[in-house]
Amino acid sequence: MGELPSRPPRERIAGPHTGPEIPFPIRLSGPIVKGFGRGSAELGIPTANIPLAGLSVGGNENVESGVYYGWAGVDVDDTGKRERDGRGGVWGMVMSIGWNPFYKNKVRSVEVNILYDFEHDFYGARMNLLICGFIRPEYDYVSKESLIEDIRVDIDVARRSLEREAYLKVKEEKYLREFGGAGHDNDVAN
Repeated sequence: MGELPSRPPRERIAGPHTGPEIPFPIRLSGPIVKGFGRGSAELGIPTANIPLAGLSVGGNENVESGVYYGWAGVDVDDTGKRERDGRGGVWGMVMSIGWNPFYKNKVRSVEVNILYDFEHDFYGARMNLLICGFIRPEYDYVSKESLIEDIRVDIDVARRSLEREAYLKVKEEKYLREFGGAGHDNDVAN
């Protein structure tokens, strides 16, 4: 059996320096739900998942499977405890939308890695996402180690991409800290 062809070197930054371009930013919102339980336990990369139905609201169900970056507003403080005053916080994120071929998932999932280390889990908290750009398509992997290595590169690319001035401005959008009211009335909103 031959070796798998190697992929070209990865770009260190994704998206234009001028900021998100159409179709971005894409807005998704939903409660944080339990996923497959692999992020923290098996990969050492915790995820905050929202229901897949979040993609169907606002015409996003056809979003290409792959890895994206942007901002996550969550109604928790910086330890992960729920904010009852509705303020919450905003953190950078990298996310996977797809089938996770390495695990042979039968359903598509939305898995968000918030680029921050929280002390607590926060299932049930509201999360608002502004997806600012696309990093790469979804791949299958020959080993768990190669999957983890690629996720670490994705995290690095997301951090670098969000550090740019045009993307830091997006972090200030009110939508990220609006955890109730219009556009957030149900479990999955735009």
